[in-house]
Order: sequence, then structure tokens, then C-alpha cells
Amino acid sequence: MEPHLARELEALKDRLREMSALVDGQLDTACRALYAGEASLAALVYDREPAVDALDTTIDADCQRLFAIGQPVAVDLRLLMAVLTVNHELERIGDIAVNIAERAPVLAPEGELLRRVRLDEMAEIARIMVRDAVEAFLSGDPNLATRVLETDEVVDRMDRHAFQQLVRGMQSGQAPVEAASHMMILSRHLERLADHATNIAEVVVFLVNAKVVKHRAGLL
Repeated sequence: MEPHLARELEALKDRLREMSALVDGQLDTACRALYAGEASLAALVYDREPAVDALDTTIDADCQRLFAIGQPVAVDLRLLMAVLTVNHELERIGDIAVNIAERAPVLAPEGELLRRVRLDEMAEIARIMVRDAVEAFLSGDPNLATRVLETDEVVDRMDRHAFQQLVRGMQSGQAPVEAASHMMILSRHLERLADHATNIAEVVVFLVNAKVVKHRAGLL
């Protein structure tokens, strides 16, 4: 690898660390707005969304520039493509943080129901998946990435269980229809959060082991 290209790639990974920290902060604020009943925090998520978009654009532009002038080959090319993919996934995760924050005004008073259907637990598991997936990418750890892939089914089961509980709650009158409807949408956002973490983990396995594991083919 050319020394200048190595430096540029390390700088890109540093920007991804910055992007990851920014997005995790967005998720933390959005979840506190929702699960801690601090709906006023939702405004902070909206205010910081342009910063996520700006960093996404910067990383994308840097990747395009390196494609054009760096002439990457083999492993360097795979890494550059991986950075583009991970950056896209993080930007989408930032969008999910905004979607979670949008539910806060309606759902912040429904903390008991949120906990009963385990959406707070689901959110924490999905957030850990995101952190682990990014760390697996930055450290080149396929074992950690594999753990993320294996956890995805846990979140899928929780999503299905939450849906079933909420339907029964609306049918029995124990769950307010408006709040339960928002919770169904929230549960799906959390399931997508885990999916984005899984996508990053798949990139790690491909990057390190040159092995395609999309849809878990050849892994589980």
C-alpha cells in the first residue's frame, strides 16, 4: 500500500469513528426522550441531524476522491468500498434516531407500556449491536462481527413478540390504540436498527475473510 493512501484510509476510519460517535449520541438522546419521558430532548436530535448529514457527505466525497486519484487495488479497494457502505449504514441509523425522537411526544407518557412490551430492552440490544458492529469494522474483528449477526435473530423475535402483545392489548382495551400503533412503528424502527448493524457486520466478515455472509449464507 502506498504510504499516502494508507494515511488517507486511516483518516477515513477516523471520520467513521466520529460519525459513529455522533450517531450513537443521537440514539442516546432519542431513547432518553422516549424511555425516560424527556420528550423535550427530541428537539436536540432534530438540531443535530444536519451534522450527521454533513459528515456523511464529507466521507462520501473523500471516498470518491480516493477512487479517482488513489487508484486502490485488492485489499485497499475492498476497504474503500467497505467505508462507503458503513458510512451509508450509519447515516441511515441517524435517520432512525430522528424517527425514534418523533415518537417521543406521544409515547413518553407511556413508559409502563413500553417496558411491558420490552421496547426499551429491544432498543438497548440494537444499540449495542451497532456499537459492536462499528468496533468490529474499525478493529478488523470478524468474531465480534459474527456475534452481531447472531444477535439479529434476538431482535427479530422481540419485534414479533411486541407486535403480538400490542395487538392483544388493543383488542382487550388494555393498550391505547394511538400509543400502541406508534409502538408498532417504533418496534419496526428498532428492528431496522439491528438490520443496519447486521449489514455492517457482514461487511466486516467480507473484508477480513473475503467471505460473503449476506442472509447468513455459509455462516450459521
